[in-house]
Amino acid sequence: MAEGIIIGFSDMLSIAQTVGIAGTMVLTLFFSKKQIQSLSIDTQTRGLNDLGEKYLKMIERAMEDQSIQRVIDNEVKLSRGEAYSFYVLWICSHAYAMRKRKVLDDNEWVGWSQWMRHIFRRGTIKETWKQIEPDKWFNPDFQNFVNKEIVGTKLT
Repeated sequence: MAEGIIIGFSDMLSIAQTVGIAGTMVLTLFFSKKQIQSLSIDTQTRGLNDLGEKYLKMIERAMEDQSIQRVIDNEVKLSRGEAYSFYVLWICSHAYAMRKRKVLDDNEWVGWSQWMRHIFRRGTIKETWKQIEPDKWFNPDFQNFVNKEIVGTKLT
C-alpha cells in the first residue's frame, strides 16, 4: 500500500513563510541593484556638472581678462566673441554628455540639438568651430556629433 504524503497546517505555514522570505529577498536585491545603478549615474552626473561649472568659470574669467588666455593657449588670441563662442560650445558639449548619460530625455535633447543647429546656421559659432576643431579641444564623440549631425547638415 502506498503511503500518501500528508502535509499538516504547520508544515504548509512553514513553506509559505519560507517562500515569502525568499521572494522578499529577491525583490529587495532587484530594487537595490536598480537603486545603486541610479546612484552611480547621479554621482557621475554631479561630478561632470562640477567640472563643467569650473570650466565655465575659467572661460568667464578669460573673457573678462583676455590677458590670461595665454595660460590656456599661448598661440591663439581669441577675441571676446570667439571666447564667448568657445563658452557656448562647452555648454553644447555638456548637454551632449548629459544626453549620453541619459539625464536629458528625448524631448529635451530634441530642443538642445535644434538649438545647436540654429546657432551653427545663423550665428558665427561655425567659424570658431572650424578654427578650434583641429586642435581637438572637445570630447571626440562630441566632435563627431557636431561634424556629422550639426555641421554636416546644410548650413545656409
